[in-house]
Amino acid sequence: MAAPYNHRALEEKWQKIWDEEKAFAATEDYSKPKYYALVEFPYPSGQGLHVGHPRPYTALDIVARKRRMQGYNVLYPMGWDAFGLPTENYAIKNKIHPKIVTKNNVERFKGQLHALGYSFDWEREVNTTDPEYYHWTQWIFLKLFQEGLAYKTEMPINWCTSCKVGLANEEVVNGVCERCGAPVVRKVKSQWMLKITEYAEKLLEGLNDVDYIERVKVSQRNWIGKSQGAEVDFRIAGKEDKLTVYTTRPDTLFGATYMVVSPEHPILEKYKNEIKNWDAIAAYQEQAARKSDFERSELAKEKTGVEIDGLRAIDPVNDKEIPIWVSDYVLMSYGTGAIMAVPAHDTRDWEFAKKFGLPIIEVVAGGEDVQKEAYTDVATGKLVNSGFLDGLEVAEAKKKIIEFLEEKQIGKGKTNFKLRDWVFSRQRYWGEPIPIVNCEKCGYVALPECELPLELPEVDSYMPTDNGESPLAAMTDWVNTTCPCCGGPAKRETDTMPQWAGSSWYFLRYTDPGNKEALASEEALKYWLPVDWYNGGMEHTTLHLLYSRFWHKFLYDKGIVPTPEPYQKRTSHGMILGENGEKMSKSRGNVVNPDDIVMDYGADTLRTYEMFIGAFDLSASWSENGVKGCRRFLERVWKLQDILVDGQGYRSEFETRMHQLIKKVSSDYENLKYNTAIAAMMSMLNDFSKAGSISRGEFRTFLILLNPVAPHITEEIWEACGYEGRIYQCVWPEYEEAKTVENTVELAVQINGKTRATVTLPVDVDKDTAIAAGKEALGDKLTGNVVKEIYVPGRIINVVMK
Repeated sequence: MAAPYNHRALEEKWQKIWDEEKAFAATEDYSKPKYYALVEFPYPSGQGLHVGHPRPYTALDIVARKRRMQGYNVLYPMGWDAFGLPTENYAIKNKIHPKIVTKNNVERFKGQLHALGYSFDWEREVNTTDPEYYHWTQWIFLKLFQEGLAYKTEMPINWCTSCKVGLANEEVVNGVCERCGAPVVRKVKSQWMLKITEYAEKLLEGLNDVDYIERVKVSQRNWIGKSQGAEVDFRIAGKEDKLTVYTTRPDTLFGATYMVVSPEHPILEKYKNEIKNWDAIAAYQEQAARKSDFERSELAKEKTGVEIDGLRAIDPVNDKEIPIWVSDYVLMSYGTGAIMAVPAHDTRDWEFAKKFGLPIIEVVAGGEDVQKEAYTDVATGKLVNSGFLDGLEVAEAKKKIIEFLEEKQIGKGKTNFKLRDWVFSRQRYWGEPIPIVNCEKCGYVALPECELPLELPEVDSYMPTDNGESPLAAMTDWVNTTCPCCGGPAKRETDTMPQWAGSSWYFLRYTDPGNKEALASEEALKYWLPVDWYNGGMEHTTLHLLYSRFWHKFLYDKGIVPTPEPYQKRTSHGMILGENGEKMSKSRGNVVNPDDIVMDYGADTLRTYEMFIGAFDLSASWSENGVKGCRRFLERVWKLQDILVDGQGYRSEFETRMHQLIKKVSSDYENLKYNTAIAAMMSMLNDFSKAGSISRGEFRTFLILLNPVAPHITEEIWEACGYEGRIYQCVWPEYEEAKTVENTVELAVQINGKTRATVTLPVDVDKDTAIAAGKEALGDKLTGNVVKEIYVPGRIINVVMK
């Protein structure tokens, strides 16, 4: 009899063995086939891991372990995305240096991950707050700066009223800060920007060459937002100036009945002395400044605006004067900050026109009387009320109007992108210093590379300032420096980089983390890239994933990395919800601590349950009963030791099912179907239990197949049963396709259509043999005269009696 299954003792034992043997360290043998598996590295918070973290980590751990057994040199690394607001806010509240907070949080996270038995290569651990790491983050920034892709400009930004920091558009969710939930307002600030828009087309085209799940590709394409249309110039009546608009529907120009400009549009300040209702305009500008972009552009919100008294525009296609309005639903950060309004065929324009009594002119026949209570969003149809475009289909009208605009030099066809440049500075302390100085004579000047890393200075206070400046601005000894260009007095940049900086290239550093001469060696980058499989959250699709692809493509253009795309495959996992089906949170009281599960049931149980909980890409609710069920499964696996019999191969009655199991599990691990792979092993376990025995050959294969999911228990059983070496050193089992096909079939034997017996026969049995075997199985149940004998191959034998 096997000893009781003591998960605590054996899990601690095998984790120590793996550490001592450096079992999962990637090697420098670049002659072997490589496999780079990657999960998004975590932000090490004080709360530690939650039960959502192990789901993606276990999934890729399964793939990494399987690949090692298939002969690959596997890189499966882990590190820490440790700069950012949460740590700084905690440090401010508790008066502890962010560096110490980060160190403590990392230790906690690492201990938890280690306790789960992941096959991470801890030799390659990185931390974005390590100066040796952010040396190269700063270096990449300087390369962007030298190419004109990093620039500083005054612009309205999203300002978190609580964090007192500028946010990228992607960090504002439903009008509030995604981190703290505080309201976000607009504020003009001098900000560092990265010109990601220069790479919009490349970012789109690159999606055609990668194996990303479709919803990730859709999310990226929608965020980049490529559209085809035209830029059109509307002259301002009696002035030299013009208002340029971008529209995807230049065919509807004859339907423009008014224009709208953003409250921040420079035309307002320029002509303020000629605008008769300036006080009303100024008051409206002040109201708009208190709203975030989301609040301003939300479709459902009530439309507001002020007509400009003193300025009118001229429609270039018919020379008609139309009014110009100011409204906050037009954003200066999108397009040109001005739009032409065609209320007959645009929802917001129609709602605005109805509210303020503005004309509505149908220009694409849509079968609706738009003068009454409806607008038509018409993408096809024929033009009406449109002069020389009348009678044309929409597609032809677009082509003809663009030709007209270009011929008259009042517009041109244009491709536009919704993507905006990346706001790349934060007015906070806990981030990478931006290696730029500002010289009165030379302007913004890059720090020489030999002076990198520019380290964060020690400060007494990390408190954000009410005026929006970084806490570093008060450190005059650090701020005041000399210009690298002219040697004159200069000031250091006091903004720091956003958290997204360090995560935009960390996958590169994993390939060669100790390199002091480059971000990684050319040899290492050429061998390991691209990442073969990258898993992360869907919430990072328009943030980290887009940003890191941009940085990588830039580095590729500079000849620094060898591949145009960083990740060949990208998948995403579903959330784990509370038992009540709601998102886990302290306020709901439904948070599950993984430490408790590991303590009570074992790491292998947690790993098995998180893979068995449901389809990997869908959300699933936590179930304590489900955890207990997975524990019972592992206990039954443990007890197979008690029915082990000799025999290195597969017994005849199990041969087909063993080959089927290898095929099923191997395929499911590759296709994120972990739950069905585990279900197949559970079913096989039942078969062994029913048979009352399992051969050494069958058990050997079964343990290898289960090992990537439950590595501790399988290694312990392997050793206890006297198998040679370690499972992690084994070769992955292979199946023979021919042996996955059943060579026998169980047939129902019927009398007059009612099943009275069953018989197992070869799949290709002939009719006469089948009928004879069926009659023999029926025995004395055959009474009376046989009228007919029916055989349906693979299904039934039916004897018709009178």
